[in-house]
Amino acid sequence: MTGMTSSARPLLNRRLAEFGTTIFAEMSALALSTGSINLGQGFPDTDGPEEVREAAVRALRDGRGNQYPPGPGVPELRTAVAAHQERRYGLSWDPDTEVLVTAGATEAIAAALLALVEPGDEVVALEPYYDSYAACIAMAGGTRVPVTLRPDDGRFRLDLDELRAAVTDRTRLLLINTPHNPTGTVLTREELTAVAELAVERDLLVVTDEVYEHLVFDEAEHLPLATFPGMRERTVTIGSAGKTFSFTGWKVGWITAAPGLVSAVRSAKQFLTYVSSGPFQYAVAEALALPESYFTAFREDMRAKRDLLATGLKDAGFEVFRTAGTYFITTDIRPLGETDGFAFCRALPERAGVVAIPNAVFYDHREAGAPFVRFAFCKRTEVLADAAERLCKAFAH
Repeated sequence: MTGMTSSARPLLNRRLAEFGTTIFAEMSALALSTGSINLGQGFPDTDGPEEVREAAVRALRDGRGNQYPPGPGVPELRTAVAAHQERRYGLSWDPDTEVLVTAGATEAIAAALLALVEPGDEVVALEPYYDSYAACIAMAGGTRVPVTLRPDDGRFRLDLDELRAAVTDRTRLLLINTPHNPTGTVLTREELTAVAELAVERDLLVVTDEVYEHLVFDEAEHLPLATFPGMRERTVTIGSAGKTFSFTGWKVGWITAAPGLVSAVRSAKQFLTYVSSGPFQYAVAEALALPESYFTAFREDMRAKRDLLATGLKDAGFEVFRTAGTYFITTDIRPLGETDGFAFCRALPERAGVVAIPNAVFYDHREAGAPFVRFAFCKRTEVLADAAERLCKAFAH
């Protein structure tokens, strides 16, 4: 019959069958249909610096980037990324052979995993993990091996013995994220030293997602894994403009790595987007050269917003875990008499007029994440104050 498929095989590639629609799409639709405040998806509700936006407009008008930019990224941005890494961390990268511009960090993750992982390879990832990690490992034909971050004394910690035990003869790669989404933890020097020693000892590649590098608070410090002994030549470091400059729709990310790794990732990336974000690349090059005062003010603004929402959540009766980095707060709903984060988040718009994300979607071990719920605080102060008030009204006794 016309229009019918000849086999009963499902249309969707079986490697992706478990993923379906992302939780972000579901919760954002729920926010829209109920008129709720959306603290689910992690995007700011205001644009970043005016001078950066104007730099994009200038590039558009000057005809820079309106046609295909160079495959590795425009030279100005690659140079700016290298200068940023040198200035901040003392990491020296060659802009021509050791920097690759991508369509956001999401493409960087996909290209790195598609390039470096073969069917049967195991990829050890910290759980809970950003949802694209699991999908990209699956697309590459790899097997994900989660190592669970567990709550301890108000923050989520990495069990180093569990990490070591997860590595087998089939392990190809460690996928590390710090500052960590969704838990808000920042891996310590001790934890990162152990990761580095393990990678060197077992001769593993490491992909490290550091997109929240500029959002670390209080006494926390962001330490790039590539700065640790033996790690520069085996680490692919991922960065992004979206989180640092509040232009998430521009989709400008990058990797820094040794030439062989950059070449491998570029081989996959060229068949994904080929190139992207032409004029925005020039603008981000200017953004990376902003004075230190910008980064300090950005961090302080987010810290104040974190404190505002954390206080509101505590007052409403949630247990609130300390956010040392990122713009997310993870909470425990058990003090509210709840145990199922999915059910809680689906009911929350009606109960409180607020949308959040159940952390269980970021776990293979769903039961380990069941009572945890994530809120984003990268919103305007008045929006956060309104959300805090709504939550207190709904739950505080």
